[in-house]
Amino acid sequence: QLVESGGGLVQPGGSLRLSCTTPIYDLNPYHIGWFRQAPGKEREGVASISSGGDSTKYSDSVKGRFTTSRDNTRKVVYLQMISLNQEDTAVYYCAAVHEIVVVQEPLREDEYMYWGQGTQVTVSS
Repeated sequence: QLVESGGGLVQPGGSLRLSCTTPIYDLNPYHIGWFRQAPGKEREGVASISSGGDSTKYSDSVKGRFTTSRDNTRKVVYLQMISLNQEDTAVYYCAAVHEIVVVQEPLREDEYMYWGQGTQVTVSS
């Protein structure tokens, strides 16, 4: 139900911006989480943003390099990634849960109800 876009191949030190949207419903009243899964590893939460956009959280592995934001006019959520390195190579997912739900741990995947199919990010020279 969610659609991620913006992934691709980038050189180390490069940047990418991922987008998350859905054609099915209004994304504005949903908290959004960003997750990634590298080959052979468990999926991990890297960023989250509240429905109003006033609260964000980042994992230690991406803090200072990734920024999530949302444009509620355009009904899209972004994950801006800079200073990418090979450890950032993974399939990136966005996930959503309605704001009526009290989210305790915004980087934990079982807090979210709806998921996208993911977009591949590959960092390689």
